[in-house]
Amino acid sequence: MGTSGSKPLAAGPGVELTAGGVSAMGYDLMLSVMRYASPTTVAEAVDLLGSEADARVYAGATDLIPQIRAGRPEPTVMVDLKRIERLCAISANGSTYTVGAATPTADICADPGLVAAFPGLVEASGLIGSDQIQSRSSWGGNLANASPAADTPPSLIVNEARAVIAGPGGERTVAAAEVATGPGQTSLAPGEILVEFELDQPPARTADAYLRLIPRTEMDIAVVGAAARVTLDADGNVTAAAIALGAVAPTVVRVPEAEAALIGNQPSGDALAAVEAAAAAATTPIDDKRGTVAYRRQVAGVLARRAVTIAAERARERGGQS
Repeated sequence: MGTSGSKPLAAGPGVELTAGGVSAMGYDLMLSVMRYASPTTVAEAVDLLGSEADARVYAGATDLIPQIRAGRPEPTVMVDLKRIERLCAISANGSTYTVGAATPTADICADPGLVAAFPGLVEASGLIGSDQIQSRSSWGGNLANASPAADTPPSLIVNEARAVIAGPGGERTVAAAEVATGPGQTSLAPGEILVEFELDQPPARTADAYLRLIPRTEMDIAVVGAAARVTLDADGNVTAAAIALGAVAPTVVRVPEAEAALIGNQPSGDALAAVEAAAAAATTPIDDKRGTVAYRRQVAGVLARRAVTIAAERARERGGQS
């Protein structure tokens, strides 16, 4: 590449650009060099990720670019996953749906099968950013960014989604709930990437819902998010339940006490009151400009109760369908 004493590539008043850096007003400023790569296979992406210690993969860059602009170190290699067909595909094989980790959420929201089977998860997907961002954002990016306030992880978790991960040692499958371990932290080992998600077709009389509270009407980060999934028997009693909360702890919080309060009961009255109380008690939120601890706890309970109610209504509508 040469040094700052190399022959100038271009020059202007007070600025000298060389192969090694910029000399401006007597100061030598080194240029950062970032390499862009767009692999077409998972194996190629894994190899590229291992080529540099600070290489980064991305699907939509809707989180990565703002992080770099905010001052985080620039990666030496940016690996774009959008050209890998497997990572951008939606398929149904028997009773299992497979969704590529880089599939645009706009495509997810337009898929009839996913809309019918997982309305709450699709609703959560449709809340990520603007229409323009929807063409780039993805479940994989939303989960791997490991933001406590991310919209899709609570819904992925109540639907027992599985994440397929590829790395130098091959592929492995884990529960989506095991990926994020803290704010900005994941269980992915060096050189690993999210490849796709697997979801089983819900049984009859089963449905999910997702709700969130934000300060503005749209394009904001959740103060609290709540996902619920319930299964009803022929009499309308709950036989299975899952409730998960976002933005109220370092990672998504499951609420087993609220789930247990629903089992064997109609999703109404005392059962819903117990859900609300248990959800509020399960939170460990922080005070910030978006809301106080007390406010977030109250909202968590209210949203959990409402999400269960919506999921139950949808489950009744599904009747004997499977």
